[in-house]
Amino acid sequence: MQMLKKILPAFFFILPLTTLAQGDEFIRWSAVKRLTWNDYLATPSTSNDIAAITSTALGMEYHVRNNSITYNISCRFSKIKSWGRYKTDYILQHEQGHFDITEIFARRLVKAVREYKFDPKKYQDDLSKMYKKIMEEKEEFQQKYDEETDFSRNKVKQAEWLKRILQELEDLEEYADHS
Repeated sequence: MQMLKKILPAFFFILPLTTLAQGDEFIRWSAVKRLTWNDYLATPSTSNDIAAITSTALGMEYHVRNNSITYNISCRFSKIKSWGRYKTDYILQHEQGHFDITEIFARRLVKAVREYKFDPKKYQDDLSKMYKKIMEEKEEFQQKYDEETDFSRNKVKQAEWLKRILQELEDLEEYADHS
């Protein structure tokens, strides 16, 4: 018997799994390919003075067969839902930080799934709770990043946070191969 479960809420938006397959709309997180302002295709909101919005998605798909879980964790940036009003290198670094934070939590999710002891009676509930917890932690981390850096305006805190994010990525390197 094969069972399939798909879970895919996102940082700012809920994105259906089928959307993820549509080529150029999404960028997978990469340590090599960093975001550029050309990746930000949405039109800035006119209802506020926010510098930029970076929309990311943390997704999980899994299959169960013979009491074994196989999974795919995805960390993606949405080009069509992300925009920049003030396009400076400094602001772009802050926005890259948001994408990098999503990758940190993708790696934490991989770690949690790898450590999970399969229970055939409640694995769906267990994995759903695991995913929800990681998503809540990610949202809190993203908010703390913006609050402590004052949305990048506090340059000292911004530099500290970028170092922290880099260190977290390095600490979770063994969980980087997830998609």
